[in-house]
Amino acid sequence: MSEVTKAPTHFRLISNLKSIGPYLREPLSRENYYLFDCLSVCVNDQKSPEEREFWGWWLELERDGDAFCARYLIGLYDIEGNWQEKKLPKKAIEEVNRTQMAFHEKLEQMLSSKFALSVKLHPQSAQFT
Repeated sequence: MSEVTKAPTHFRLISNLKSIGPYLREPLSRENYYLFDCLSVCVNDQKSPEEREFWGWWLELERDGDAFCARYLIGLYDIEGNWQEKKLPKKAIEEVNRTQMAFHEKLEQMLSSKFALSVKLHPQSAQFT
């Protein structure tokens, strides 16, 4: 029996979303809404780990019928543990884009192969800047 025939319940989605990387913020996710993030580039690795900030991206993924709508945002993960939408410095752009594209490819492949679902980008998505 093919995996694609299984209904994409919240718990099946959570299990499969966790399998594509360490990005899923499960406690902040709920049925039909999933939050991901990626700390791609450390701002200053000379600071102690608890004082570090990171450049990266986060994703709000919402179910929309037989598809998901992906809204990517980019910016700074600050010392308080909050994301701030900010323009990336030139030295961080390549790595943030690389991690975002790699994740997006895995996300599309998994949703398509396991559940026959597609991913469309939100009109205000900051994808692959």
